[in-house]
Amino acid sequence: MTTGQQAARPLSEVEIGRIRADFPLLQRTVRGGRPLVYLDSGATSQKPRVVLDAEREFYERHNAAVHRGAHQLAEEATDAFEAARATVARFLGAGPGEVVFTKNGTEGLNLLAYAFSNAGAPGALDGVDDSWARRLRLGPGDEVVVTEMEHHANLVPWQELCRRTGATLRWIGVDEDGELDVERLGEVVGERTRVVALTHVSNVLGTVNDLGPGSPVVAAARAVGALVVVDACQSAPHLDIRPLTSADSGVDALVFTGHKTLGPSGVGVLWARRGLLEAMPPFLTGGSMIEVVRMEGSTYAPPPAKFEAGVPMAAQAVGLATGLDYLTEVGLDRVHAHDQQLMRHTLDLLAERPWLRVLGPPDPQRRIGAVAFVADGVHPHDVGQVLDDSGVAVRTGHHCAWPLHRRLRVPASTRASFGIYTSLEEVDALAEALDRVPDIFGLAG
Repeated sequence: MTTGQQAARPLSEVEIGRIRADFPLLQRTVRGGRPLVYLDSGATSQKPRVVLDAEREFYERHNAAVHRGAHQLAEEATDAFEAARATVARFLGAGPGEVVFTKNGTEGLNLLAYAFSNAGAPGALDGVDDSWARRLRLGPGDEVVVTEMEHHANLVPWQELCRRTGATLRWIGVDEDGELDVERLGEVVGERTRVVALTHVSNVLGTVNDLGPGSPVVAAARAVGALVVVDACQSAPHLDIRPLTSADSGVDALVFTGHKTLGPSGVGVLWARRGLLEAMPPFLTGGSMIEVVRMEGSTYAPPPAKFEAGVPMAAQAVGLATGLDYLTEVGLDRVHAHDQQLMRHTLDLLAERPWLRVLGPPDPQRRIGAVAFVADGVHPHDVGQVLDDSGVAVRTGHHCAWPLHRRLRVPASTRASFGIYTSLEEVDALAEALDRVPDIFGLAG
């Protein structure tokens, strides 16, 4: 978080009203005419009308295969696709040549994991600078480090990488408050560590992990020459993540996904240092990512094209760029301030209900975007059903984070998560709907 983000004023009621009017789906009713209270933005955000219009306009006016054809439509489609890449680069504070379009954040993380796996194939690193080649080759004795709070998307690909290469997976634990146990960092990150992959913000707890240049995790990784990979899927809609891509950040690669940042489904982003992208073997192969093709073999185009095989998701990329422009126009410092206001209000209201236990840091400044909780003796699925009957949409379950729930000794949780359009009144509606739970399940209120 930057100083500007801390000092910004929250969005006013009038501004929130104007923003909500931009999101058509928020106007609908559910469950017998109840107003929709959408508190599941951590799973997927709603889309403003400008994003819907941008995607529709691409299909209505410019639809053609990108980077193929010499006709006008093909040129327009290619220009729109590359303009979208430039917008993403500005959002990240990076160069367009460092931005790879993927299907989603999960694919971006798999792309990275498979690059390490593919690096061991004969000839895969021919012509690659030896300093990069040494960092990309994994084998028995090498270690990959994740954390206990990871979404499965940033855990399972690394588990599979270790299975394929013989490397060992290790992890940084989580304390009772849902923070990383950095006190024991030296026991986990060491001379054998080749990759440290961790989330910027927990999708369950909302915990914001310190990933600045002087942060303990990044410093420990850099000290042993390990590559640092960041899952920014939960932070990108709420925070200015440009500090993570700065030259001195210590972060080597980062992913986020379009459908959580006001954009369409089916598009995500991998950002990585240019030198890393140039060294990495490709993940998918075929058309568009090639340089020269002969029957005897092929050579590959420079990045980012090297990692974008096939006809790309052009309309979705245009929609994503429009969503990022929307966030940028509002101002991510003010989006963050609004989120902090929502977080404080939510934590205050839940604290007034002693039959609820909130998971994660008690300090609202240590978290963004999501509040997960459990009710005494009531399964989260039942809590979610009560809320749904009142028109309040939340997520229940393990949120693709089984190991974290096991660490916190809960089978599952109920999670309310915020978007740029979430209002304080919706948090009040959540609390009011939760007050039905003690009566229905016989809890002491």
